[in-house]
Amino acid sequence: MTAPTGPTETGDIAELEEEFSHASAIPTPGRTPLVIKLLVAATFVVILNETIMVNAVPRLMADFEITSTTAQWALTVFMLTMASVIPVTGWFLQRVTTRTAYATAMTTFSIGTVIAAAAPTFGVLLVGRVVQAGGTAVMMPLLMTTLMTVVSAQDRGRVMGQVTLAMSCAPALGPAVSGILLELGSWRLIFVAVLPIAILVGYFGFKNLENVGETTSSPVSWLSVVLAAGGFSSFVYGLSKVGNADWPEPTALIGAGVVLIALFALYQVRLQRDERPLLDLRTLLHRNYAVSLVLMAAGFMAFLGSMILLPLYLQDLRGLTELQTGLMVMPGGLAMGLLGPQVGKVYDRIGARPLVIPGSIAMVALLFGLSRIGAETPYVLIVVLHVALMASLATVFTPVFTIGLGDLSPQLYSHGSSLLGTLQQVAGAIGTALLVVIMTNRTEHLAKAGEHPVDAFMGGLQWAFATGAVIGVVVVAMALLLPGKSDLPAAEGHGGH
Repeated sequence: MTAPTGPTETGDIAELEEEFSHASAIPTPGRTPLVIKLLVAATFVVILNETIMVNAVPRLMADFEITSTTAQWALTVFMLTMASVIPVTGWFLQRVTTRTAYATAMTTFSIGTVIAAAAPTFGVLLVGRVVQAGGTAVMMPLLMTTLMTVVSAQDRGRVMGQVTLAMSCAPALGPAVSGILLELGSWRLIFVAVLPIAILVGYFGFKNLENVGETTSSPVSWLSVVLAAGGFSSFVYGLSKVGNADWPEPTALIGAGVVLIALFALYQVRLQRDERPLLDLRTLLHRNYAVSLVLMAAGFMAFLGSMILLPLYLQDLRGLTELQTGLMVMPGGLAMGLLGPQVGKVYDRIGARPLVIPGSIAMVALLFGLSRIGAETPYVLIVVLHVALMASLATVFTPVFTIGLGDLSPQLYSHGSSLLGTLQQVAGAIGTALLVVIMTNRTEHLAKAGEHPVDAFMGGLQWAFATGAVIGVVVVAMALLLPGKSDLPAAEGHGGH
């Protein structure tokens, strides 16, 4: 294993490069490997863009003279691309080196950012968003796979906590960052501001990154690529249309997606006989990974569903601006991210159950608490409830990521990371669609019954949050199935070295 370095330069840069040249991919206990720090920084930048266009929809409608439904595609197409591309990353990450995967992801993302910033038409903007999302889809599995390979089992919780920092802070900061940039100028400023950061992170990371693990060569199954892309994109797109279109269209899309995903899964089982699946489903035969997958899916349904409800309440009912709303929900995201490393350290000492069980119970209680808010609830109380909810989720997600992937053998890390990433996108789409439909239907029912529009809206919102709490009960049930620390192998998954 070598650490490629650039030409020696003078001054401070030379000192930095000398320091980096001594960094090893195999860390000393208690220290985070340089490769992980670089990947976390890059992941933060690219994930930020998943939510950064939320506040720009009205500007896009005005500039391109399009409807709100069309403008929402700037958000939807990013999620669709992620859901379509992530299943392929397990195969891709096994075929290429760490540096090649990183360069591919950051170059693709940067090109997409340039296209979006200069887009003369809305169609070109969508192309830019698709290219951006293609780069983003590679980063998360790359980060997870590398972490599992280079970090020893007893130190993974702490390092995974730093990953949580990127995963939760970035989406929470997206609306607030875009709100500030939109106050300063055009929606194009969002991409103009992101581009130099992406280029610097990409260049600096590639220069100092080390290759981790071994590559394997296996032919790509193009039928698998088509089935995965068609299945997951149809399913997620169908879910995004629920509540915004007549039932036949979303039902047909969701049905087609389910059929294609089922065919994809069956074909992977067949390809596994020859050791050449695009996405290795033998990961599901590992009990702790399977339990973690179900727990994460339910957790993300409740988490992302509630993330969409609170801005609707703050903007549609309370009349806050997009920037004010972004600033209101930002403390929760920061709390979740900043708690991640601390939770990870505790996990390394006491295991998952003492964290995940009380954390999931608190999540259910807090979602139920949010289902009791009204039209006059003080903003301070809403922020406190949201921060507490995000903190409880930090005690769930960090340990579960760690214990789930830690249950796999090294050759399955990339496939496990890809399946986890895909399920996050799908579960988030399911949760969002489900809670929005429940809110909409309940609101319409109360309005027809003669309730005041404000009371009808609050009734729908309360039912939606209560549904999130019910989904949270699944998280509690799965948490009870997690192993105790004493049940885990002492030398669990020390990587492929």
